[in-house]
Amino acid sequence: MALGYKARKRLALAVLVIGLPAYIVVAVTVMSEASRFPKAIEFFIYVALGIGWAFPLKWVFQGIGQPDPDDKADFH
Repeated sequence: MALGYKARKRLALAVLVIGLPAYIVVAVTVMSEASRFPKAIEFFIYVALGIGWAFPLKWVFQGIGQPDPDDKADFH
């Protein structure tokens, strides 16, 4: 079952307001332990943590900035 536009918009807002700060706390915790790794491995961990959250949630954010496709009001 696909989510509607309004449900995706609410989910995207929840991800940005609640989920992303929680993810940042987890990422900071992971990186505090990563200081023992060589710099090259630490760099790849930063890259993975930096973009790793976006790919699974890409479907939530697609089309959110566009007008509601289900809105039947004609603004012309």
